[in-house]
Amino acid sequence: MAYIDCVVDTNPMANEISKVSRTVTGTTAAVVAMRAAVIKAENEGAEHVCQNVNKGFYTLIRSQISQKIAKLRSEVDSHIMKLNQHRKQLLAIKGRMEKDYAMISSRYYKIFSSLNKLLDQRIYELDRPAIDFAVRDVNTFANRTRHLSATIPVSQQESVSVSQKILASNIKYRGVRLIESMTNFLNDVEDQRVLTDRILLSSSQEEPEAAFVIPVVIAESSSDKFGNRQENIYVNTSCIGKPVQNMITNVIGNAGFEWQTPSEADADVNNEFFRYLSDSDIPQRVKDMMASMFRENNYQTIKSVQL
Repeated sequence: MAYIDCVVDTNPMANEISKVSRTVTGTTAAVVAMRAAVIKAENEGAEHVCQNVNKGFYTLIRSQISQKIAKLRSEVDSHIMKLNQHRKQLLAIKGRMEKDYAMISSRYYKIFSSLNKLLDQRIYELDRPAIDFAVRDVNTFANRTRHLSATIPVSQQESVSVSQKILASNIKYRGVRLIESMTNFLNDVEDQRVLTDRILLSSSQEEPEAAFVIPVVIAESSSDKFGNRQENIYVNTSCIGKPVQNMITNVIGNAGFEWQTPSEADADVNNEFFRYLSDSDIPQRVKDMMASMFRENNYQTIKSVQL
């Protein structure tokens, strides 16, 4: 085996490695600087994008709010114009109603004034027998002592017998007058009673028991999907009082009527429903839907029952 001694110079290699090290160090610094620049650029770009997004969103919301404000302002202006028109119409109606009221009130004032005068005359005619009796006979009866006194145009010697005869004659005459006055008064009272009975209604003519027919509407509807039913009773409130209404409601509520399906459609109910539907101001589409639902669904009713 042979041994060879070699001497290797490493300085060039060290120099190259030193150059590579410096290059790598510069590259590392450049990469770090580039990374910092990229991060800064990304942050700036993100900030710019956020600002633009915020500004755009603010601008969009502002424009939408401005559009809504303009729309609502136009609607408010239109409603104000309608209200002004309605105000003018109501003022015109108020003026016409005031004129009509003044005309009707003056007309009825004349009518009631004439009725008052006529009633005054009738009351005077009814009270005239009593007034005539008071005027004609009361003063005479009040002064009967003076009227019954005897006047004796004779001498003193015959005064006693003649005075008695004159007094008796005067008493008889006054008695006949009194009987005639009482007879006339009783006849006038009887005539007044007959006239009063002919004008006024006698309580004895009323029947002790009478039947009154009062229309009542009973409506029963299903309020929810569980089958719960609600019953409503409508009574005419224009001709009867509140106690009678409550009594009728209680009687009908405790009667327990049975609902029946009519064998054929009631023409009066159909005519009334379609007349009400045609006179209403609802849209035509709603009218058609209500008419179709009325035709497709059956309804039950209670036959006319007298309680």
